[in-house]
Amino acid sequence: MIRPILIRGGRVIDPSRRTDGVADVYLADGKVAAVGRNIVGEDGCQVIEAAGKVVTPGLIDLHVHLREPGFEELETVSTGAMAAAAGGFTAVCAMPNTDPPLDNQGAIGFVISQAQKAGKARVYPIGTISLGQKGEQLSEFGELLSAGAVAVSDDGKPIMNSHLMRTALEYAKTFGIPVADHCEEITLAQGGAMHEGIVATRLGLKGIPAAAEEIHVARDCILSELTGGHIHLCHMSTRGSVELIRRAKAKGLHVTAEVTPHHFTLTHDACDGYNTNAKMNPPLREPEDVEAVREALKDGTVDVIATDHAPHHYDAKEREFDDAPNGILGLETAFGLAVTQLVRPGLIALPDLLYRMSTRAAQIFKLPGGTLAVGSHADIAVLDPDVEWTVDPGQFYSKSRNTPFGGRRLFGRAEVTIVRGRVVYDRAAPPGRLS
Repeated sequence: MIRPILIRGGRVIDPSRRTDGVADVYLADGKVAAVGRNIVGEDGCQVIEAAGKVVTPGLIDLHVHLREPGFEELETVSTGAMAAAAGGFTAVCAMPNTDPPLDNQGAIGFVISQAQKAGKARVYPIGTISLGQKGEQLSEFGELLSAGAVAVSDDGKPIMNSHLMRTALEYAKTFGIPVADHCEEITLAQGGAMHEGIVATRLGLKGIPAAAEEIHVARDCILSELTGGHIHLCHMSTRGSVELIRRAKAKGLHVTAEVTPHHFTLTHDACDGYNTNAKMNPPLREPEDVEAVREALKDGTVDVIATDHAPHHYDAKEREFDDAPNGILGLETAFGLAVTQLVRPGLIALPDLLYRMSTRAAQIFKLPGGTLAVGSHADIAVLDPDVEWTVDPGQFYSKSRNTPFGGRRLFGRAEVTIVRGRVVYDRAAPPGRLS
């Protein structure tokens, strides 16, 4: 039996219905039962006072790495789902670069089972495009979907074979799912450790040119036009990529794209001092690229914000820059970075931000959530966009600590996260003491 919840007096923003105003939200039996003023809950319901806070559909992240199976020392489905909840995310999509990869029904089912046991944020697995992520033979998309996958991707291993990508787009189109691609022309990027520019030159590091991403983006857009398939472009980072996506959308192609908080916040200057916590792929770029992806979020060229949450062990990140792995954590800082970098400067209004972090994400991958419509899943975040806080990696729910944002002052964080009508995170309640 799920205890009813009355969320009272918050600023209710529902981007799916373009509503924004003070209201109550009543949850019963794991669904949104009512939204309106002066709702009276039944006796014994849990009351959450939300005055001064924002009540919105839970955030949805289309791109995370939960590391399980195979790398449980870095993250597990359970710890990743808890970190997601602490960041206001009610659902995340788990990339398939595990060991073994998510290229079969058993592997997909395992991730779903682990998420159900955890009982935190929902976890939707993404299956591989190719068997073993080898880029040679397509996975059985139908079997992956029947097991619970919501999209296909080879993630950090770009599909270099254009014929295989064409076939993948055609095959995925029959199932109505997107193909998510990591855009990198590997012969151009090979051996690179960071963005090819003045900082790399000063540090004596081999760079990865922006063209390595842009060539691949252009190829994928052309193949989307050829096939009519849905290509989803992961973690865009350059102004050239933004312009290519803008042209593709102007032609009516089925192209969607994401950008990460670190790519609209940091530049390659963050790598100074050989800071491996700022090493990622695609790499941090130049100020003009940061400005371009911000503008692309503003005008809708880039559809969503996704974290590319990538846990790594401290010892691995402490290696020499060339040898350190790519990636940073993202789930517990994403909303704060977005509010601080986009909303407070006036670039994006808060309802538009929530649209890109929730409703639009649900639409692209055809997921439940992203709405407060009566009868919808009771997946809800209570957020405080005005609170100021300091990032302390030692307080993260993730098993890892690799972030370049430690010590940074941010505005905006999650106060309460509700999944399936149950409170799974409450900042004011100690862990294990949730009602």
